[in-house]
Amino acid sequence: MRIVTRPDFDGVVCAVLLFDAETIPSPVKWVEPSEIQKGQVEIRQGDILANLPYDDRCFMWFDHHCTNEVNKPIKGAYKIAPSAAGIIHEYYEGRFSRDFTELARQTDKIDSADLTLDEVLYPEKFPYILLSMTILNREKQDEPYWNDLVYLIGKYDIHRALEEPEVKVRCEKAIENNKIYKELLKKHTRIQDHVAITDFREFETTPEGNRFLIYSMFQQASAHIKIRYSDKERKMLAVSVGHSIFNNKCRVNAGKLLSRFEGGGHRGAASCRFHVSKADEYIPKIIDAMIKNEPNED
Repeated sequence: MRIVTRPDFDGVVCAVLLFDAETIPSPVKWVEPSEIQKGQVEIRQGDILANLPYDDRCFMWFDHHCTNEVNKPIKGAYKIAPSAAGIIHEYYEGRFSRDFTELARQTDKIDSADLTLDEVLYPEKFPYILLSMTILNREKQDEPYWNDLVYLIGKYDIHRALEEPEVKVRCEKAIENNKIYKELLKKHTRIQDHVAITDFREFETTPEGNRFLIYSMFQQASAHIKIRYSDKERKMLAVSVGHSIFNNKCRVNAGKLLSRFEGGGHRGAASCRFHVSKADEYIPKIIDAMIKNEPNED
């Protein structure tokens, strides 16, 4: 039995809760949603999938993305919710060794981007938000850090976890990176109608930083599109689409839109990955759909 989840804050907290509620002897298997969608991950009998698309081979499944719904009975739980961790917390209520209520509540808040302007601009004042910003790098070399976080958050309270030397260094780095990231967003973002479009394709290494900053900087935009390479060979592109958390005029279901382009996600935030040969076809269609701002729930 393994936990199979993705390397973001929701995925880390899913692992924390599942390790506490179940007897799981193996380390976490960290994967991206597109790897599950494209059948690139070996799912074993007994595996628990969390915060990822469904796979028939899994033993249990927990998810909350609108594009991942399946129409058959499953063991586990699925529903549209602020976070997958919140679903797991509800499913195992009364079976945990300690109280994870605040952790689940904060994960709901962060994963659903239910943040104030102060929380976006000054994450260093908010421990859970700051910690979540240390999980940016999707490189496999960061797996030891993700595993350390699962252990630390599962055993200690947030303030004790933040005092761990590696975590402390990464938090300090995240604060500095956010300053640099803000300047790069200014330089590489254009406003087209009511959509902010950030193109980071010129960078060999994609800049990383506070994903909510863009909404504080361009409050006239109701949506954001970010384009970048997702591999070192520059053969794969990643496109993210998000609704502004300060301007609620976007009517496009981002997850359903990007499910047409090899991706998926939530109504208000989604992403897709595809080969560079499809860029000239896919990217203009995504931008056009966001600018038209027509509802696409059906």
